[in-house]
Amino acid sequence: MIRLDNLTLRRGPQVLLENVDVALHAGWRVGITGRNGAGKSSLLALVAGELAADAGHFERPANWSLAWVRQEVPALASTALDYVLDGDAELRAVERDLAAADAAHDGMRIAHLHERLHTIGGYAAPARAGALLHGLGFAPGDEGRRVAEFSGGWRMRLNLAQALMCRSDLLLLDEPTNHLDLDAVLWLQDWLSKYPGTLLLISHDREFLDAVVTHVLAIAERRADLFAGDLSGYERKRAEQLTQQAAAFEKQQRERAHLQHFVDRFRAKATKARQAQSRIKALERMVEIAPVRAASTIQFAFREPTRLPAPLLKLDAVDAGYGQRRVLESVTLSLAPGDRIALLGANGAGKSTLVKLLAGELKPLVGERIAAKDLAIGYFAQHQLEQLDSAVSAVAHLLRLDPALGEKAARDFLGGFGFAGDRALEPVAPFSGGEKARLCLALTVFQRPNLLLLDEPTNHLDLDMREALTEALNDFAGAVVLVAHDRALIRACCETLLQVGGGRVAAYAGDLDDYARQVMRAASGDSTPAANAASGDKRRDGRRARADERARLAPLRQEMQRLEKRMTKVEADKRQTETALADPALYGNAQSVQVQELTQRAAALAAELAELEVQWLSMHDELERVT
Repeated sequence: MIRLDNLTLRRGPQVLLENVDVALHAGWRVGITGRNGAGKSSLLALVAGELAADAGHFERPANWSLAWVRQEVPALASTALDYVLDGDAELRAVERDLAAADAAHDGMRIAHLHERLHTIGGYAAPARAGALLHGLGFAPGDEGRRVAEFSGGWRMRLNLAQALMCRSDLLLLDEPTNHLDLDAVLWLQDWLSKYPGTLLLISHDREFLDAVVTHVLAIAERRADLFAGDLSGYERKRAEQLTQQAAAFEKQQRERAHLQHFVDRFRAKATKARQAQSRIKALERMVEIAPVRAASTIQFAFREPTRLPAPLLKLDAVDAGYGQRRVLESVTLSLAPGDRIALLGANGAGKSTLVKLLAGELKPLVGERIAAKDLAIGYFAQHQLEQLDSAVSAVAHLLRLDPALGEKAARDFLGGFGFAGDRALEPVAPFSGGEKARLCLALTVFQRPNLLLLDEPTNHLDLDMREALTEALNDFAGAVVLVAHDRALIRACCETLLQVGGGRVAAYAGDLDDYARQVMRAASGDSTPAANAASGDKRRDGRRARADERARLAPLRQEMQRLEKRMTKVEADKRQTETALADPALYGNAQSVQVQELTQRAAALAAELAELEVQWLSMHDELERVT
């Protein structure tokens, strides 16, 4: 069992956890959630023994074997297969002892070591390591390549494979899907769901967590709350708790106001002094209920495109690749406003190549790329994070796009992306991966695109930002082409699935669940098609109908937003009028006309508010029926 008793944990001057009591039992698979910066990674470092508690007590079984993913890999000369095999420390120890026994010609020792090698599955270890590499997207033959030959993202996959190779009792994973494509995420999800040890997993991928974890540890406001079940179950329970807390807070505030009013009114009167004192004591004894804080400060929308030509972009019998190597052949594709397309396919199949081709960063080898005159592309890719100017602020990046914008307007805009206060004025250099990703998204949004090309936009983003991105994409008037391993984002935003592979780009007949089954069958050697043609046609028709319905409902959502703004204004006017009517000084003879006017105004505002609420609820019910 892992225990945290009255534990406080700091990083520098910042308190991350305070007086936390948690017990995690052996065999649990625990998903650790919370906003970026809440302390999730620091908690893993504590469990791994790299950080010490500032107060309280931490304990984990001393005999547990620990595995966790290293953040860096040096440019080693060893092969990928040997690097992964290094994850099994006992295997390597037995191999070293066996080599020493061979050199010493110690037959008895050699026999014992071979027996131990058989017991720990050492003879099958290379095959197990190869399966890990294959599952994580490495191509046949990659196992013999030197570690130094792989890029940073692929080295992170090697680190993950090495951690999975360890026959561990405790596995610590911090955002393991960030460097994986959807195929590898599906494989890892299946592997982890069968992991027999104790798993602590940090992830913001909703469907991945739901499929893997048995418990959720939610970190927020220096607390850590444990919940039995998956992430979706935790969020339902949390929503109920917040509703109850909000109601209890409002009730307590009314009680406090009533008691305080009595105290203020009668404290100085001798006849009421004793009752006033009793109410003062009641106020002091009252346990303070915390107000419910806003779940997220991140909220943004894509700016309305200046123009929406149709089609926006066409590919006509295009071949694409690099030098003499052709990655895609005979690609024909047309993009129009309202299109929502997700690209599926294994790593290296050509998804990013297609996105670069659409973006104009890669020229066709054969065929034609035809762009509308008013095409405005918003392109988000991971390499853009490295292209940010580390010496300047987020505001400076925005002002480079529009020098006439002004600092205040720039800060207001960036506030919707979580850059509050002076954070928007600080240099980008120390920003986290999530902050850099948010800034790149902000810069993309600001440019008023009518075609969005998003290549793994959710890497490093927490759940709040992912939900804000999902809402913004659903309200976006232009076209979207998305490459992502976040299935929740794909399900919420995309109606068309295109599969990229074998040099081709073709409509995928099934849905994401079919694709997951197809990937797992391929991993197990079964190449049965994911879905038959009839079911594929039905699903494709369903996606098309949902796309039409979303386009029909866009004006409805806009009208609801207008009604919400009007209701806020009417409510404020109504409160102001009622406050004026509550003033005793108003009720002299000279003010009778004003009283009548205010009374009529209050009645008119109440009637208007009621009508607005009826309209809003009617629209809300219609949206609920079709979404």
